Amino acid sequence: STARTYSDFYIPDVQKKSKHKTAVIKKTLNPEFNEEFFYEITFSELATKTLEVTVWDYDLGKSNDFIGGVSLGCHSQGDTLQHWIDCLKNKGKKVERWHTLTNELPGSTLQE
Repeated sequence: STARTYSDFYIPDVQKKSKHKTAVIKKTLNPEFNEEFFYEITFSELATKTLEVTVWDYDLGKSNDFIGGVSLGCHSQGDTLQHWIDCLKNKGKKVERWHTLTNELPGSTLQE
């Protein structure tokens, strides 16, 4: 079977969902996206937001299969929380890290 994968990046917003999708990567089980997204948000708002990343297997004519996800924000734990803190401390700089995807949809465990 042919793998077709994409990922979603979004910052949940009660009034307006800010969502970006990567291009679909075809014919690989190990896609690399290497895409950048920019959100218009003040630095003070950023500290209270959560960035949710989800990865999906795209199936034409069928439901897409959830592969995994990760949430970065003040409700994160461990390495993801440390990454978020490092991002806040390094305003305007890239802070790149690898994260293991979990099989839980991001946001399903976040407190409102």
